[in-house]
Amino acid sequence: MTDMTAIGAPMPAEKKSILTVDDRTRRRNKAENRFRLLGKAAVAFGIVALIGLLTSIMANGLSSFQQTYVTLNVYLDPAKLDKAGNRNPADIAKVTTFGYAPLIEQAMAKAIEEKGLAAEGLNAKAAGALISKEAAADLRRFVIADPSVIGQTYPFDFLAGGRIDGYYKGRVTMESAALDRNVSPEQLVLADQLKEAGILVTKFNWSFFTAPDASDTRPEAAGLGVAIIGSAYMMLIVLVLSLPLGVATSIYLEEFAPQNWFTDLIEVNIANLAAVPSIVYGILGLAVLINFVGLPQSAPIVGGLVLTLMTLPTIIIATRSALKAVPPSIRDAALGVGASKMQSIFHHVLPLAMPGILTGAIIGLARALGETAPLLLIGMVAFVKEYPAGPPDGFFQPASALPVQVYNWTQRGDPAFVERASGAIIVLLVFLILMNLIAIILRRRFERRW
Repeated sequence: MTDMTAIGAPMPAEKKSILTVDDRTRRRNKAENRFRLLGKAAVAFGIVALIGLLTSIMANGLSSFQQTYVTLNVYLDPAKLDKAGNRNPADIAKVTTFGYAPLIEQAMAKAIEEKGLAAEGLNAKAAGALISKEAAADLRRFVIADPSVIGQTYPFDFLAGGRIDGYYKGRVTMESAALDRNVSPEQLVLADQLKEAGILVTKFNWSFFTAPDASDTRPEAAGLGVAIIGSAYMMLIVLVLSLPLGVATSIYLEEFAPQNWFTDLIEVNIANLAAVPSIVYGILGLAVLINFVGLPQSAPIVGGLVLTLMTLPTIIIATRSALKAVPPSIRDAALGVGASKMQSIFHHVLPLAMPGILTGAIIGLARALGETAPLLLIGMVAFVKEYPAGPPDGFFQPASALPVQVYNWTQRGDPAFVERASGAIIVLLVFLILMNLIAIILRRRFERRW
């Protein structure tokens, strides 16, 4: 019977070694290799795109950190600046910038004569046009601040005009100057002579970080001073409001709140708020904070409150994740030795979760620093020339912000503002990179392995 069964039974299939590669394994390996190749190609494409973007920004923006200046010895003529001769600040302040412009033209003419330069085809006014229109305002502020300087000769570093500065940065050529009503080839020739004589120099532009915005006719004088202060005020408001509120909300939801439909509804809404487009928060700020509450437009207090609402969901989600990462054994051990619920959280759980909390807060602040859309809706795109005062009064005075300043400059026609916009992007990127580095350092420094 055993033999009959063995004869009638089908023969067993030939056993294959796991070391033998069959067709199915080959197809699976090829699919895996294609997927890896696709992943590497995606990473390479992203890196190339990032390098191209950074190269474009650097190529257009690095020149904004250099500026062309003209050094002149200006005689502050009392006959023009203080006709009464009493050095009364009120009388001196009545002299407008039109009264200072001839002094700069005379200083330029004198410098050309002393150096033996040939200003062919140019009169004193055309030669003085090589200097920025902002020079007269700078000279006026200097005299008003100290009327005792009237009657003396002082050396000044004046900004060169935007076209002259663009000539040394490659934006302006002799051919384009022949078609430009704002500069002529003769002025460029004179600029080269002044450069050879050491009167015209190109050096690091510190005023790019300290000067306020300038009008469309003075791009060479535009700076980020007001925008940096406005962004700093808004980040201070966001930090003071969002971090305590976000951490307190997270502790309550994670440690104290009962698990019911109400807390589930809150959690769902927090997750939804984190995905809401930022411009919606701008609409909320315009409707509630400005139109209903009556807060001033373009003020850092409004921008800070709007960005706080936008940042809160991010901080809450990050803080809850950090609290969940703390092992339950820490809580049980604290409760086991007699600590109360509050003590176990604030003395043990919260310190251990602090690296994640700080990381989430810094990432939230970095996101708020780069936001533009909500600030445009609350009016921070307005032209602001004056610096805001110190806190707390400065929170309610008009100001700008770094991303809004970038948007503002890109809307202007002069090519020099495009250079300024790229330079502002570099400054903004540096701030964002520093904030992310701080977040990484804090996490690495205080991270605990369980």
